[in-house]
Amino acid sequence: MLFSEKTDKLFREMVTHYPTKRSALVPMLLFAQDEVGYISDEVIADLAKRVELTELEVRNVISYYSLLHTKPLGKYHVQVCTNISCLLRGGEELLEHCKERLRIGHKQTQPDGLFSLEEVECIGACSWAPAVQVNYDFHENLTPEKMDDVLEQYAARARR
Repeated sequence: MLFSEKTDKLFREMVTHYPTKRSALVPMLLFAQDEVGYISDEVIADLAKRVELTELEVRNVISYYSLLHTKPLGKYHVQVCTNISCLLRGGEELLEHCKERLRIGHKQTQPDGLFSLEEVECIGACSWAPAVQVNYDFHENLTPEKMDDVLEQYAARARR
């Protein structure tokens, strides 16, 4: 079985809450990714059947959203926004700082699997630029020093 009994039940219920099954796809993808760790070919095939879409249609949706990933990521996935507002307030410098601090590049994962890093186009936090999203948590008005504190908090959480 690909999903836990709890998630399977959630998916069966979820499709009944929308006028068309395909409308449940994005939340299902997020739940699946949280459970499996990434969206594998098996997950794509399973969800395509559940929402009555082709696998290609599901892949097209996945490619649109920066939160959805088809390969395993680090326990903490750091997404640094470099769109215009963040760019003007130090987003590119923050990305370079993260690359140096984590010793990985764009779309790479540390060998121990703790952190992965990605440059993203926009995370919708323009008023609080520069901004970073780690998993589902937002961190705003960052400097390299503040970013170091953020990364250390996640590393400490993993050591517990």
